Amino acid sequence: MIIKATNRTCFVFDLDDTLYHEIDFLKSAFTFIARDLEPDSHFHLFEEMLYIFKTGGNAFEYVINRFPDKNLRVDTLLDTYRSHIPQISLKEGVLKMLISIKEKSGRTGIITNGRKITQHNKIKALGLDKLIDEIIISEEFGVGKPDEAVYKYFQKNDSQGQFYYFGDNFKIDFLAPKKLHWCCIGVLDDGNIHMPDMTIFSQEYVPHLFIREFTEIEII
Repeated sequence: MIIKATNRTCFVFDLDDTLYHEIDFLKSAFTFIARDLEPDSHFHLFEEMLYIFKTGGNAFEYVINRFPDKNLRVDTLLDTYRSHIPQISLKEGVLKMLISIKEKSGRTGIITNGRKITQHNKIKALGLDKLIDEIIISEEFGVGKPDEAVYKYFQKNDSQGQFYYFGDNFKIDFLAPKKLHWCCIGVLDDGNIHMPDMTIFSQEYVPHLFIREFTEIEII
């Protein structure tokens, strides 16, 4: 897919499972927690937590029951999960695409629902704080997707420009930008933590195009 970028072109991205694999954040958090509880043999505990998650169980309750003497609580484990500094990386092709957009004077943005500390930690870990022009996190902005306000924010200086939106969540990502006549591109690969069932969504929720990797995008 070839996209021409100019100073009137804006590329806006979802974060989780779009620019990186969200499962990697989960693995990073589980590793952090396991290393804190069992410094000398954390990998085995990590594997157990991951297995429980993948089979539909509650990894935090498992940890609490395994270490009763540590007086662990779900809320404190969840806080650690959300606030740790993650070890995550961008999906293949993302960095090259962002650099190409900048070289062509295009604008970039992120719209992500979530807590500011968690999302900022992810963004910084991925190096996106140095690559993205404007970032909207729902907790900071006051509203999140699918509210049209978060998308209209990027139109404040040039509502007639060309807008592209990349996301993965059919429930919230594409409804508003399609109404605003943005070009919507679904990023669906086998590594996404929540794969959508496209058969249950009406057309207004479905993106115009699909890609599996950002290497499919060429910026000219």
